Amino acid sequence: MALAEPTPEVVRLHTVSKSFVVRTDNTIKDRVLGYMKAREHRRHHVALDAVDLTIHAGTTVGLLGANGSGKSTTLKLIGGILSPDSGSVLVRGRIAALLELGAGFHPELSGRENVYLNAALLGLSRQETDDRFDEIVAFSGIGEFIDNEVKFYSSGMYMRLAFAVAVHTDPDILLVDEVLAVGDEAFQRKCMDKIRSFQQEGRTIVIVSHAASQISELCDWTFVMNDGKVAFAGRPQEGLSALRDILEYGRINGAAEQVEPTHPVSVTDVELLDSEGTVSNHVAQGDELTIRLHVEAVEDVAEWTIGFGIDTPNGQMVLGTSSDRLREDLSPLRAGENRHVDFRIRTVALGVGEYYINARVNDLVRADTDIRWQAALLHVRGSERSVGTVAAEVDFTTSS
Repeated sequence: MALAEPTPEVVRLHTVSKSFVVRTDNTIKDRVLGYMKAREHRRHHVALDAVDLTIHAGTTVGLLGANGSGKSTTLKLIGGILSPDSGSVLVRGRIAALLELGAGFHPELSGRENVYLNAALLGLSRQETDDRFDEIVAFSGIGEFIDNEVKFYSSGMYMRLAFAVAVHTDPDILLVDEVLAVGDEAFQRKCMDKIRSFQQEGRTIVIVSHAASQISELCDWTFVMNDGKVAFAGRPQEGLSALRDILEYGRINGAAEQVEPTHPVSVTDVELLDSEGTVSNHVAQGDELTIRLHVEAVEDVAEWTIGFGIDTPNGQMVLGTSSDRLREDLSPLRAGENRHVDFRIRTVALGVGEYYINARVNDLVRADTDIRWQAALLHVRGSERSVGTVAAEVDFTTSS
């Protein structure tokens, strides 16, 4: 809920710029063979370019933008994980950053030992961690596995414990980067409930989420990033509209960002196929539709999942699933490997209209997520006998 009047500033970025040197020789072989031409395999990438933004206490702010637009870099600068090349980053209060879950965990230590280690990195004293330890373990649901080495944890256990530690550090500012895109449904509900409790307590939250419905539901304000700059600042619905305009412009003009891969595995393309296997973004109600997601790995990826979502133009998800929800195991990817995965919808039961297809791929070991918003536009044609996002045959009878 929007605040009636401005509250004190807790985050201020003033003309902040940040650049990275991106290597294009992704394998050891490339680096050995290209040793004498090392500079030819490097590219200067400007992640942020003279960014100004201000966040007020007690607000929930959404950072929106396509991949490579500067959202995650902005969060890392606010969290103190990165330092700006120029400009200033001013932050007031204790921060808990859910950017890369488990980044402070040591695989050879037990869950119990990692709770104390990670809590210390987030600013808690030993006594404070002692006082909150039982609550952290209960929230995580790890139970008897708390004394096992975390290298034996599943990715879900790893994420739950890391989230539990972070949200129990009593932060003034919570930074969340795509954390709600992973984990099972129960874990996601627990995340949302905790975020809502933080809002009721007047804490400040900065969130990056690919789910437009989450941005609409949670946020008071949004900043839309594009090419390292703030392209728009305003209310959530206006921000989502501005983002759709940016993405649609890029899609129509074939100018979707072509930055070097910044994830171990990335979605490179999304194709829609009709029942004949022909590429087409038009489908009739009741027909079959295949959503084909193409991925590329720049590093070896041992465990990964992939999924899609279908949104209305207003950002409401109407259908989504993933390989882990379908209980499908994916074989490891090798560095440089390209692969595609098909999701076949046997019967399209969507209402007449246009829908956007979003895609994501997760590297479970590194807790790294790559997302492509509005990667494809789907047109559904069919009966005009009803309206809405669900298609159904409706009969009508009356009695005297």
